[in-house]
Amino acid sequence: MSAATGCATQPELPTLSHHLNWLVKVSEQHHRPETEARILEAAHRVFVRKGTAGARMQDIAEEAGVNQALLHYYFRSKDRLATAVFTRAASRFVPGIVGILQSDLPLAGKIERIVHAYIDIVRERPFIPPYLFAELHHHPERLMHLLEQALPAPPTQIVGGLVARLQAEIDDEVVAGRMRPITAPQLLLNILGLCVFPFLARPILGMGLEMDDPAFAQLLDERRRELPGFILRGLAA
Repeated sequence: MSAATGCATQPELPTLSHHLNWLVKVSEQHHRPETEARILEAAHRVFVRKGTAGARMQDIAEEAGVNQALLHYYFRSKDRLATAVFTRAASRFVPGIVGILQSDLPLAGKIERIVHAYIDIVRERPFIPPYLFAELHHHPERLMHLLEQALPAPPTQIVGGLVARLQAEIDDEVVAGRMRPITAPQLLLNILGLCVFPFLARPILGMGLEMDDPAFAQLLDERRRELPGFILRGLAA
């Protein structure tokens, strides 16, 4: 019986040893405060390269320099990790834009601040727009979830209030003869569309215009400086 028992238990020893080894690694690593941030940064890069459907947890673990057990310790599944990455990326945009629109700046100042804030944030992480657009196309519910977490009131109430306030400011400018009529949603779409397009078109600019990274950075500097005036001239009565 002892021989039979030995035959049954011996193959399990390497498996148990391996299991204990990665448990030790998880225990050693999961207390490091930078680990979660490193995983999120790595997941961002992998999702941008491969999309969330094509990315594997192993790809992300290798990119982050951690073992897969640690990855599952933090996020349990790829879907949870994708949600965390989306929330982290989108949260760089929403609070800033909301804060500007809620401020007491004149309308021209708000337009300038939105342009500057958008370009400044995205040029540090140029992979965010294509990732966000892809995720919003496939998982639009994630934006609502983000807004529910980030805003102090229901998103529909906050967004509706911001649009109404912006429309009132536009109407005041129109009555004063300084601006031609335009709806607030159209104005916001014009501003954000003009800001985001260079980042979405970066591969085309690289191939078609042979624009390298320094040239693209110069283009962003010029756009940051010139775009507010371009928009305001287009709105002038």
